Amino acid sequence: MTDTPASAPPKSDRRRFLALAGATAAATVAAPAVSNAQTVTLRFQSTWPQRDIFHEFCNDYATRVNAISGGRLRLEVLAAGAVVPAFQLQDAVHAGILDGGHGVTAYWFGKNKAYSLFGTPPAYGWDAHNFLGWMNYGGGYDLYNELLTQITRVNVVGFLTGPMPCQPLGWFKRELTQASDLRGLKYRTVGLAADLFNELGSAVTILAGGEIVPALERGLIDGAEFNNPSSDSILGFADVSKTYMLQSYHQSAEAFEVIFNKAKYDAMGAEQKAILKYAAESASSDMYWKALDRYSKDLAALRGRGVNVIKTPDAILKAQLEAWDKVVARLSAENPFFKKVIDSQRAWAQRTVGYERINTPSREMSYTHFFGGS
Repeated sequence: MTDTPASAPPKSDRRRFLALAGATAAATVAAPAVSNAQTVTLRFQSTWPQRDIFHEFCNDYATRVNAISGGRLRLEVLAAGAVVPAFQLQDAVHAGILDGGHGVTAYWFGKNKAYSLFGTPPAYGWDAHNFLGWMNYGGGYDLYNELLTQITRVNVVGFLTGPMPCQPLGWFKRELTQASDLRGLKYRTVGLAADLFNELGSAVTILAGGEIVPALERGLIDGAEFNNPSSDSILGFADVSKTYMLQSYHQSAEAFEVIFNKAKYDAMGAEQKAILKYAAESASSDMYWKALDRYSKDLAALRGRGVNVIKTPDAILKAQLEAWDKVVARLSAENPFFKKVIDSQRAWAQRTVGYERINTPSREMSYTHFFGGS
């Protein structure tokens, strides 16, 4: 019989040790790596009507947050007006009446006109994708956060998401053929576009989405823009007008904004904060892909309903650019922070759009080659 070394434990002790180690290893393998953090539910209201595609985009963002968090962070989505009217969303989030929401920065334009630069900036040759590039890599978020925390001092954290295709000039009682047709026109828009059309001689009225078509129908306004063929269809523009003019420089690079109560956000863990941020980036791409699909289909459907789709004349587009010069110069002189943002945007656009222009061949040429000029 072989002797057991003095340093080794007895066989019975070894068996107990191996059995315990095996059980521990099995438990380690079997247990999923799930956070024990308590589920956080946030009341999250959009600024859009229930049936609008924008409210759908809001839900798409919430779906991503809920899925990525594995249910530990949940956005409870509400439509515009469920708790507060659309234009009161930021105030409600600031006060903690709502935990968060989905809208556009132009809606807070009345507090400081610089807000509109973070959603409806001047037409510097860029599109909304390029604008979001400035937000993320050109210093845009630093300036945006300065506006929130130091200039207007709101208890809010925000992320920009969802690059919008260029917005139409809008719906009118009759076709506009020259810039002088804008003079005296009672027109609905929001944000810096209000200053732009005032500069062009229009009488601007600022209305929330659900109020526009009734005002147009009653003759309170002569023309209006909202955003895109899908939203415009749902809102009922085609029921009161058959003149739809596309292409405009008034809002050619807009994006959505998601905001959260800062105290609520600061109390979250790093993982939950990251989910809110990166879900916004994920939803950003998906929103644009969906918009291309739906907007093009709904534009075709509007044509099928007898809507006359008209390209905005170059004379009006040039007048808009000249008006932008005056609006930017005036507001920059009045508001040092506005000028600070404008200077940053101009430098970014000059460099990056300059690159795009020299690098990217003409889309018009290639489209006409394959599909004709229609």
